[in-house]
Amino acid sequence: MLELRNITKGYAQGRNVLADLNYTLNAGEYVAVMGESGVGKSTLLNLIAGLDTPDSGEILINGAAISSLDDDAATRLRREQFGFIFQAFHVLPHLTLTQNIALPLLLNGTSTERVEQMLEQVGLQGRGGDFPRQLSGGELQRVAIARALIHWPKLVLADEPTGNLDPDTAHEILQLIRSEIKANSAMGILVTHSHAAAATADRVLQLTKAGLQPVKAGNGA
Repeated sequence: MLELRNITKGYAQGRNVLADLNYTLNAGEYVAVMGESGVGKSTLLNLIAGLDTPDSGEILINGAAISSLDDDAATRLRREQFGFIFQAFHVLPHLTLTQNIALPLLLNGTSTERVEQMLEQVGLQGRGGDFPRQLSGGELQRVAIARALIHWPKLVLADEPTGNLDPDTAHEILQLIRSEIKANSAMGILVTHSHAAAATADRVLQLTKAGLQPVKAGNGA
């Protein structure tokens, strides 16, 4: 379970991006978050990921406040249980695609047998020996998605994960993200401007100054 309790985050000139935000996400649930540019969608993901800290309030994973963890424990939590798909791919240029995708498994000390399967699922079969410089932006995005899902994370955070993909590939990738979340009884948060992408989630939420407001149910398509 992910719990946001009275989360507030502000920036320069005293402007609050998020104010007294509350929400609970249970295992197996996948939600899409939409909202105007600058409303704080990416900030929200960074806070949940522990890459930034709220000015007030608590973020809890299975009852444990992230802020209460020391650096080693927080790093271990992210490495073992979180899957990040951010707009900046953060693909390591000196590693092959296979090595990039396998990185979470290697860091967690688990088998890398799943890498070939993930390459195929994101449409990059046979490309494992290539380096990032040989790929297009859309292909790099697919590598980042495969790396985020490879270790069966319990919380998937996706920030515009299909922004560089054509519509057909985007649909396939969105279905992959959804199926991985459901198969692993994980939690998923998709930040997107795309109504088509949002419709693949269980629920669509609108982030406004008033907080996270339900818009409608997704259709999972």
